[in-house]
Amino acid sequence: MPVSRTLRRAALAAIAVAAAVSLAACSGTSSAAPSADAGDGALPTVTAGKLTIATGEPNYEPWFVDDDPSNGEGFEGAVANAVAKELGFEAKDIEWVRTGFDAAIAPGPKDWDVNIQQFSVTDQRKKAVDFSSPYYTTTQAVVVLNDSPAASAASIDELKKVKVGVAAGTTSYTVAKAQLGEANLSVFNTVDDVVLALKSGQIDAMVTDLPGAFYVTGAQIEDATVSGQFASTDGGDDFAFVLPKGSALTADVSKAVDTLRENGTLDELQQKWLSDAVDVPVLK
Repeated sequence: MPVSRTLRRAALAAIAVAAAVSLAACSGTSSAAPSADAGDGALPTVTAGKLTIATGEPNYEPWFVDDDPSNGEGFEGAVANAVAKELGFEAKDIEWVRTGFDAAIAPGPKDWDVNIQQFSVTDQRKKAVDFSSPYYTTTQAVVVLNDSPAASAASIDELKKVKVGVAAGTTSYTVAKAQLGEANLSVFNTVDDVVLALKSGQIDAMVTDLPGAFYVTGAQIEDATVSGQFASTDGGDDFAFVLPKGSALTADVSKAVDTLRENGTLDELQQKWLSDAVDVPVLK
């Protein structure tokens, strides 16, 4: 009967739609179907004609300024805008969103194209997400209280004699453990916890990435100094953009970062926003 044929067609159509939705949900590249019209019309982004960039909340200097990613200031804010421009997006075409750090590197679909918030490239993380070429290689640094026994520690051996704090699960912890051992190492849940411990005098020094160390001494603890940094060959972190696993944009973003490195833009941005790094002695 005509009615039965109509119902069968509707049922088949519904099955086809459900199958398409199921396949899309299984994809790890995005929680939204990518558009074929982004940037210059060739890049498959989450939103047509826009590049959705995620970052953390809040954001701190020197990575971003005034916790406002859209102003293009701070090292990562400037790098993000430069990469977007290489991809064919103007600043007005960038959609900024906020995500947690752990959520960004967890397996599963995402609702953003790229994420930038000091992600160190590790083999473990590569199992869940893609990374671009690195835009910055940092070292781990030591922050000391000016009136503590650590203030005069000018070598790794001397640091082994004072109380040093570090955040668990970080590259800073890996480096601190390898360089200083565990005898005088105090491990805290987060970097903020380490900062509070240093500020209250529970520890004499802390280990964190170099730009983060400048933020601690410049904005969080008045009577503290960046006393030294570990050699880049012993724990330098490669910071890179995170993309959803299998993203069609990974190669394009990496190419953009590589171009900025080759034409000197990354060096210029480092000099502008991270210039204090060259004044910190390397610990031996």
